Amino acid sequence: MASRAAHKRLTREYKSISENPPPYIQAHPSETNILEWHYVITGPEDTPYHGGQYWGTLIFPPNYPFAPPAIRMHTPSGRFQPSSRLCLSISDFHPRSFNPAWEVSTILIGLLSFMTSEEMTTGSVSATEAERRMYAARSRWWNSTGGGSHLKRDSKAGKGNIKAGDGGLKFKSEWPEIDAENWAWMRENKIDTATGMKMVEANPASCGPQLGIATGSGHQAHAVVDAVIQQREAGQGWLRNNKMLVVGGIIFIYVLIARLLGEGTL
Repeated sequence: MASRAAHKRLTREYKSISENPPPYIQAHPSETNILEWHYVITGPEDTPYHGGQYWGTLIFPPNYPFAPPAIRMHTPSGRFQPSSRLCLSISDFHPRSFNPAWEVSTILIGLLSFMTSEEMTTGSVSATEAERRMYAARSRWWNSTGGGSHLKRDSKAGKGNIKAGDGGLKFKSEWPEIDAENWAWMRENKIDTATGMKMVEANPASCGPQLGIATGSGHQAHAVVDAVIQQREAGQGWLRNNKMLVVGGIIFIYVLIARLLGEGTL
């Protein structure tokens, strides 16, 4: 439970950050626990995180601001291990270096600055720019579906259960408006909610001439096509088998016509 001083301080900071949010950053305390804050960082331009949506938490101690919060980023980013405590000078790894004058906005600006650097620490990971761009492209899907785990019927967002297995329920409970925007974005861009990948459309129909056959019964359609093919092959087969007879008939008719014409000129 927050101390009276911590409650008062965090209430004031929420009002401040709501009225004047830092660039690329949104944050608010949980409705049930003022010591549990949720933030969303939008990846800045000219970084591999551009367009990404990075959700995380700040868990403040009861004696804040005389001790720093635990900092986690839950959305996979290619920069931090998802949901792992981060060792930063502004986090609970270094309580002695924390300045009580620092506010929530100061902490989140520092986190964003560290994120866009390449400095390594406990909780950070190495990745290529291409990998980080891939994570950025899938971040909105991951937040709202829990990494696709929303399809599991037994998905539950229990206390502290902030991970892929919660089906995106925790994110939705904290960021309902952003969650609704994410689902609209997935529908518009035809994102497979099971995988986070863009769905591949079926090959377009052939533009060649189509048979005018009803599609009510596939077997009937095949039967009609087979009958046509058989008739055509039967006609071609008779011509092949009686080629000499046809040629002889043509020659006989030609000679007969020639004789008749010759007799008529006498």
